[in-house]
Amino acid sequence: MSLNNEHENDHRNDMVTISVNEKAVSIHRGQHLVSEIKLAGDVPSTDILYKMPDYEVALNDNDKIIIHGGESFKSSAPTGASS
Repeated sequence: MSLNNEHENDHRNDMVTISVNEKAVSIHRGQHLVSEIKLAGDVPSTDILYKMPDYEVALNDNDKIIIHGGESFKSSAPTGASS
């Protein structure tokens, strides 16, 4: 096996599946910014992301999350008063 094939296999082995809005998303295992998870899951940048089952704690885009595989995230549009 060539060095390139070993490198490609290492990257495939680092891929895990998470759930974003009940949709399976492949992502690299390890640390990610919440904004990266939103991007991978096609979540609008203005939406708020929550790590389930803790739906009461909103994640900030700059928060760091360690992904092991199997995590579940939900998003919702921000709420607030309009002017």
